[in-house]
Amino acid sequence: VQLQASGGGLVQPGGSLRLSCAASGSIFSVNGMGWYRQAPGKQRELVAAITRDGVTNYDDSVKGRFTISRDNAKNTVYLQMNSLQPGDTAVYYCNGAVRNGLGQFGHYWGQGTQVTVSS
Repeated sequence: VQLQASGGGLVQPGGSLRLSCAASGSIFSVNGMGWYRQAPGKQRELVAAITRDGVTNYDDSVKGRFTISRDNAKNTVYLQMNSLQPGDTAVYYCNGAVRNGLGQFGHYWGQGTQVTVSS
């Protein structure tokens, strides 16, 4: 099982970016998925999470600005980020709770994608 994240980049304050993360491999089901971020010198923190049924949870710092969504048919999770601020600068990682084709359950991480908010 692999998670492949994409969509990061450099954006000016107030701008928007959309991150995507697709799970691939021998997958039976993908349950909870989420986005985390890690800024230089800081611990990795949860940004947003979504259950298979679409129930969402956000860190207070991104509520009203970020939206997490998913496409279960594509085993893909998205993070729409609006009104980006310099404080959002970090490497963003996706995470998925996956049951593979052998019925084994595990948490998998994507490779990380850099988001830089700067003028």
